[in-house]
Amino acid sequence: MKFIIFDLEATCWLGRPPKGVNEIIEIGAVKVDNYGETLSEFSQFVRPSVNPLLSGFCKQLTSIEQENVDRARYFPKVIEEFKDWIFEDSEEDYLLCSWGAFDKQLIINDCELHKLESEWVEPFIDIKGQYHDIRHMTKHGGLKKTIKKEGFEFTGIHHRAISDAKNLAKIFCKYIDEWRY
Repeated sequence: MKFIIFDLEATCWLGRPPKGVNEIIEIGAVKVDNYGETLSEFSQFVRPSVNPLLSGFCKQLTSIEQENVDRARYFPKVIEEFKDWIFEDSEEDYLLCSWGAFDKQLIINDCELHKLESEWVEPFIDIKGQYHDIRHMTKHGGLKKTIKKEGFEFTGIHHRAISDAKNLAKIFCKYIDEWRY
């Protein structure tokens, strides 16, 4: 089994998204084996197609600049590369893991938007939900606060996909034998 610890950044606004659509603008992931060893990483920007201009709020929150997404490829190409990366070393079973189920839903939504199949997203666990169950916590905290609570230093830039994925992998590996899937 290989574990794909991933995080996404998406177009965002203070209010409702124009045309009702949030699109993925960055995919970051860490591939981890059964022993908690990092095998490889994936990091790509994605060019949004429905709302191609990032809001000031989005740029400030994520530190992603307009030119980052303007130079990127569109979702169908990037998601194909992501899937190729997941399976690059073998057809071994995999499990997608993210902090909450929102990122899984974003992939499904973008697949629907671009008329792509999304069944490959189904081997999935919500680390946030399971973490709070494992720790017997009723109040769900954010990733950055949880990293510090677990005794780790948050490294990288918060709200950047690859940084959040690497930090999430720290929690995942600490509790690697306790996840339910």
